[in-house]
Amino acid sequence: MKKTGTLLSACLLYVVGGVYAQQTKVTGDIKGLGDVEVNIYYYEGKETKTGTVQTKDGKFTWTGNFKEPQKVTIMFPRQAAWVFLEPGNISIKGTADSLYALKVTGSKTQAEADVFAASQKFLDDQQMPLYEKYGKVSKEEQLAIEQKLDDIRRQRRELADKYISAHPESALSLSLVTDRASMGSYKDIQSAYNKLGPKAKATAEGQRLAERLTVLKRSDIGTPMLNFTQNDVDGKPVTFAAFKGKYVLVDFWASWCGPCRAENPNVLKAYNTYKDKNFTVVGISLDDKGENWKKAIKDDGMPWTQLSDLKGWKNEVSQYYGINGIPSTLLVDPQGNIIAKDLRGEMLNHKLEELFGKKAK
Repeated sequence: MKKTGTLLSACLLYVVGGVYAQQTKVTGDIKGLGDVEVNIYYYEGKETKTGTVQTKDGKFTWTGNFKEPQKVTIMFPRQAAWVFLEPGNISIKGTADSLYALKVTGSKTQAEADVFAASQKFLDDQQMPLYEKYGKVSKEEQLAIEQKLDDIRRQRRELADKYISAHPESALSLSLVTDRASMGSYKDIQSAYNKLGPKAKATAEGQRLAERLTVLKRSDIGTPMLNFTQNDVDGKPVTFAAFKGKYVLVDFWASWCGPCRAENPNVLKAYNTYKDKNFTVVGISLDDKGENWKKAIKDDGMPWTQLSDLKGWKNEVSQYYGINGIPSTLLVDPQGNIIAKDLRGEMLNHKLEELFGKKAK
């Protein structure tokens, strides 16, 4: 996400973070896109940057200063796409109805990513039929689907680990670890990070990844849960230590999150099944509007303790644990230690059945 020789003479050089960065020029041609605004999200060192361009009949030109290759997000009006940019002249072509299949030339890292993606096509082919049936089958079939999807994710991790081991200094390898760190487990990500070479770790992205690992370690299995305090729906402060002695599902969610609202009935069923067996749920909302938060609690019929500081994504507990996507959960044992992470659907029910020895109805 470096070229030498004639490229250096053709590129302007800029100082970014105390080192020289070369200019990246992106030329886009997206058929059917029309005249719209497109945003490009990227990093300069530790700082996030946004580049905005106006397309003309789907065509646009954008320039940025990159010290090293990186994966950037291109936000079109209704869909996002991810591509690797690096110093030099890069062309992006495609059609507005297939933004997931953009053709990028001039980026060596993107070419590597395309080859790696092709090596996983057999997993894509297995995964799609499972998602088509997801949530439309019996409880037993749903558990089997979730277990198969979990196995496919395991195979993807193994393929990524092999690639990282074979290409420890590759920008793609670094990105594979970064992507996994978005919602993964600490031990798995630390293991992948250890496979990276010293040059990759020394890059700006490598340094951000190291900082991310420090945060993820806080939710490692066996780690004590943070004894936080946040207000309930009545504005009364509640401290997590009040739940010690129970199994607690800490559920990060928000009223505006569709997948969260879809998962709420499953959490409600788990709560009703095991609430008399030393189990409860504590919701932590990433809402910033109290009325929306309270309405969703009422509409979804959630009787457990609900907490929030109404700071949205800046919720202090979610930031402490580095929550980048919701729904997200932490399962805490009666001693206050984290014993599982990101359980949902039938995988949540399966775990609770293991703990309490009773099948959910």
